[in-house]
Amino acid sequence: MLDNQFANFRNEYMYGALSDEVLPVEPIHLFHLWFDDARSAGEPEPTAMSLATATKEGIPSVRIVLLKDANQDGFGFFTNYDSRKGEELLSNSSAALLFFWPKTQRQVRIEGKAIRMSENESDAYFSSRPMGSQIGAIISPQSKVIPSREYLEELYNSGSVVYKEGVSPIRPSFWGGFRLIPNRIEFWQGRENRLHDRVVYKALDPDGWDIVRLAP
Repeated sequence: MLDNQFANFRNEYMYGALSDEVLPVEPIHLFHLWFDDARSAGEPEPTAMSLATATKEGIPSVRIVLLKDANQDGFGFFTNYDSRKGEELLSNSSAALLFFWPKTQRQVRIEGKAIRMSENESDAYFSSRPMGSQIGAIISPQSKVIPSREYLEELYNSGSVVYKEGVSPIRPSFWGGFRLIPNRIEFWQGRENRLHDRVVYKALDPDGWDIVRLAP
């Protein structure tokens, strides 16, 4: 039996529409327009995106990460390469991203291949982070089992003592960026009566995009 607490919960989608007449040739242009709309609408975490990865055997996992770069080359984010997501991306580069912006009733789904950013790109971003975030990245054995919260705080406090003495944090080799190079991007606009707009950009070889509309 369905739990009515969930089954009867619904919102109507009335914010806007996605017409064929306004579609740009390049999907990154539409992404930036929608991102700016989400920010203007007061979305609290517009850069938050679900990142789906899988092992070589196809076992999936998903989590929220933050977008740090978006251009013609792809969508960039940073992590510990020894974390679960890092290890999965290094062994199986196929991945997907999902943005959901409820204030504008929109989703963007991105599929493609993830590649490691260059050392220079990772160094540049790491140096721009607040020192507390730099220390956290250095001391945290991300995704590994730890004995307690206190253990983690002790690691952080030990790191803080070192860097308070004037030593500038250097990006560790196990931490850096990935860039997802898309081969498929879907833009979803919520519409009344669940007749949502779904427009997909499919990458063409060697370049360009095929644009199709999907039934909701």
